Amino acid sequence: MIMMMMMGSNTKPLVHLSLLILVLFSSSTESLRFELQSGHTKCISEDIKSNSMTVGKYQIVNSNEGQPLPDSHRVTVRVTSSYGNNYHYGDRVQTGHFAFAAVEAGDYMTCFWAVDHNPVETLTVDFDWKTGVAAKDWSNVAKKGQVDVMELELKKLQDTVSSIHEEMFYLREREEEMQELNRTTNSRMFWLSLLSLFVCLSVAGMQLWHLKTFFEKKKLI
Repeated sequence: MIMMMMMGSNTKPLVHLSLLILVLFSSSTESLRFELQSGHTKCISEDIKSNSMTVGKYQIVNSNEGQPLPDSHRVTVRVTSSYGNNYHYGDRVQTGHFAFAAVEAGDYMTCFWAVDHNPVETLTVDFDWKTGVAAKDWSNVAKKGQVDVMELELKKLQDTVSSIHEEMFYLREREEEMQELNRTTNSRMFWLSLLSLFVCLSVAGMQLWHLKTFFEKKKLI
């Protein structure tokens, strides 16, 4: 009902909000399946804001249903921040999950390394990575709070709007950092240009003085 009232009064803000929600959810969920050969490494990165919740789960796909995976089908998994801090480590596992609140903003890297095997084995890995609003367990929220569907949807919308608000401030901070970097770069380039001009003029003056001295010694002038 609230959505319909907003569409009747002003459609343009709703379109912008819908686009922002679409971008937010598309950039906060990473679900994929990939192949990994034994002895090789594959890394996946995700840009995460500080204080954002992130969860991930991974498992090796069993192509032979009903049969256990061979011991060669194991991977070592490590999740690190852009500063090199470790947030998850799984050694020679076939399935696992991680969940943490990002302390540092930036690119977080999840790397999968397949155990070396001869002959070479090809592993298929399912990886699901969620951040922000998408990382919250809404089923537990509904069970614990005993809320109906409408209340749950409103809670989702409220958290989504809050995330969009935080994302806008985050983007504004990044923009200010880039502007400050541009100003610093322009200032340094200005002084470097002046220094280069001074050096060129000094070298030209020294060359003229040297030529004049040389011609005077040779009594050409």
